[in-house]
Amino acid sequence: MISVFDGLREVTLQSVTLRLVLAVICGGMIGIERAFKRRPAGFRTHILICLGAAMTTLTSQYLYLNMRYYTDMARLGAQVVAGIGFLGAGTIIVTRRQRVKGLTTAAGLWASAIIGLALGGGFYEGGILTTLMILLTELLFSKLERRVLDHAPEINLYIEYTDKNCLEQILRLYRTQNVKIINMEITRATGSKKHNACAIFTLRLRQNCNIKHLADNVAAVRGVISVEEL
Repeated sequence: MISVFDGLREVTLQSVTLRLVLAVICGGMIGIERAFKRRPAGFRTHILICLGAAMTTLTSQYLYLNMRYYTDMARLGAQVVAGIGFLGAGTIIVTRRQRVKGLTTAAGLWASAIIGLALGGGFYEGGILTTLMILLTELLFSKLERRVLDHAPEINLYIEYTDKNCLEQILRLYRTQNVKIINMEITRATGSKKHNACAIFTLRLRQNCNIKHLADNVAAVRGVISVEEL
């Protein structure tokens, strides 16, 4: 442990101030990255969660150490860990194209609450280090994830088209490109007034097959309205 924090692990005015300020800073650092990417829960939401969690731990410590209420100090913190799931679930949505969005934001909210609990308990090193690692994950590992996905052997393509003949041309294109269809789901698009037909294909690509090139070829088929990788 870092010795500079040794005098700030007791519940005093100085330590309480430091813990709450660090909760605002750490929660804000995570939230500003989410806000920059225009995610549902952004800057202020992460600050409030981290700050509230820190205050929860501080309240538990104060009741036990200062007020001499001999209760379980971990009880309030446990309720934060369980309760944050309801808030995080509110950021997860399934789009009309069967695409799940918001999982990373929900995980970030949960992690912010844990950081707040750590900082509120005086575990400064853990809270600060976790914040830095979360930022590293969000800013750098996301680029690595996109690079891996660009070479993924299986993809999901959402295609909106006009008629049956167009679908037959798409299937013919897959055969000529040596693309294997693992699963196919045909339904109606609900986002447009014309209610065009749409299909979701799970495809296994051949080696060295470029995903963007395949999507462009599908989009060039006559009758295809939109193509999107899920």
